[in-house]
Amino acid sequence: MKKKLILLLALVLTVVTGFTALSSTTANAATDNSLTKVEKKGTLVMGTSPDYPPYEFQATVHGKSKIVGMDVAVGKKIAKDMGVKLVVKSMSFDSLLVALQTGKVDMVISGMNPTPARKKNVDFTHTYYQGGYSIVINKSDKGIYKDKDSFVGKTIGAQTGSTMYNESKKQTSGTTVKGMTSVSDLILALQSHKIQGVAMEKPSAQAYVANNKELAAIPSKFDLSASDTSASVAFAKGSDALVAKANKSVDQIKNQNLVNKDYLPAAGKYLKTNTVNTSMLHYWKAFLTGIEYTLIITVCSVFFGFIMGVILALARMGQGGVVRTGLRWLATAYVEFIRGTPMMVQVMFVYFGLGLIVNLPALTSGIIAISLNSGAYVAEYIRGGINSVDDGQTEAARSLGMSSGATMRFVVLPQALKNIWPSLGNEFITLIKDSSIVSIIGVSELIFQSNIVRSDTYRGVAPIAVIMVLYFVLTFTASRILNYFERRMQHD
Repeated sequence: MKKKLILLLALVLTVVTGFTALSSTTANAATDNSLTKVEKKGTLVMGTSPDYPPYEFQATVHGKSKIVGMDVAVGKKIAKDMGVKLVVKSMSFDSLLVALQTGKVDMVISGMNPTPARKKNVDFTHTYYQGGYSIVINKSDKGIYKDKDSFVGKTIGAQTGSTMYNESKKQTSGTTVKGMTSVSDLILALQSHKIQGVAMEKPSAQAYVANNKELAAIPSKFDLSASDTSASVAFAKGSDALVAKANKSVDQIKNQNLVNKDYLPAAGKYLKTNTVNTSMLHYWKAFLTGIEYTLIITVCSVFFGFIMGVILALARMGQGGVVRTGLRWLATAYVEFIRGTPMMVQVMFVYFGLGLIVNLPALTSGIIAISLNSGAYVAEYIRGGINSVDDGQTEAARSLGMSSGATMRFVVLPQALKNIWPSLGNEFITLIKDSSIVSIIGVSELIFQSNIVRSDTYRGVAPIAVIMVLYFVLTFTASRILNYFERRMQHD
């Protein structure tokens, strides 16, 4: 009898558990509107890191730079089958999953391996490509290194956040593993002998070796599972409808062998086109675009930062009353917090953090973040400038019947501005250079464009030298203009 009761209880529990799971699945399917959202907006936003040929890279097509490669072809196939337009967003590899989780992109296709760790945070489609890994070395070292075990006492580089970075740390002994966000940076570090090898996927290794006679590829001999060597499309967790729809496209790609028949050969043609003319003059449009965005970010940030700085400075100098005291404490707390945190973190917080509430474009996010940062520093310049104005100026103005507001506006602030002009000019110069930080969220300023050129041409040093000169020209010109106005102020 006891056994029968136990069996009956087990049966009931099984039925209840199954019913609960079925109900949960049904509820999830009912509430999952991920596919409907994409179809309604008419676009499918793909996040990728375009420095990993032949998966994704920049190429000049009809005089314009665009992201191409095998992964882009996969993205186009998925978008076409959904009846929507593909939009490609570029960013660093280690920011891709953050962008996916915060809704900046709808999917990530960037040669990403569906590892168990990643599956905890995002959903993956079926595998669309099965590859392997190699280690790229300098050709002159070909007799020294044979595989991963040859790098004892040496340094291997890998893209931060990638499977190769994690496995290099796990499966090498006595070897230093250096992570960088860009494969182009890793190749430059290799050629300048900062590292001795770069671990990457075989197709990418073959692409770099084929287009650079100074490089060679050797087997990696890493012990890897199927998920570590395969590539899948990532979607936000719980996007079951989107994943199911994308899987139909992925299955067609595999069944028709489209990667090997169409996508890789097409990528190879773009790679050959890139290396036909690798002179920096050929990429003048890319550098011009970089200058344009750098100046837009700098000018807007200085303008809004100055306005915010004035407000914060006046708030910090408020005396008496509960409201003024509260504003003073808030302004002080803001200035100290902003000055105590890195600008890069602030940029990422505005773009990804606020993106959970408001979907801001990368350029707008960059301008907001740098303006907020600049405002904190400008506030201190202005506060110092106001304190430097002699008290007699204020007393004279008040004796003439001017209100405190009019005195501050027409007497104190003009003199304070004259006193702090060199500091404001220095802030403007600094922002020209600091604007490079927004390249991490895909804004096309000078650093971003130089990475495009490096990826296009497989030349590491030349693009860096060009942007160094361009930054100097911009800052030197701005400095001369600011000095001119400073002399005018002194004569007035």
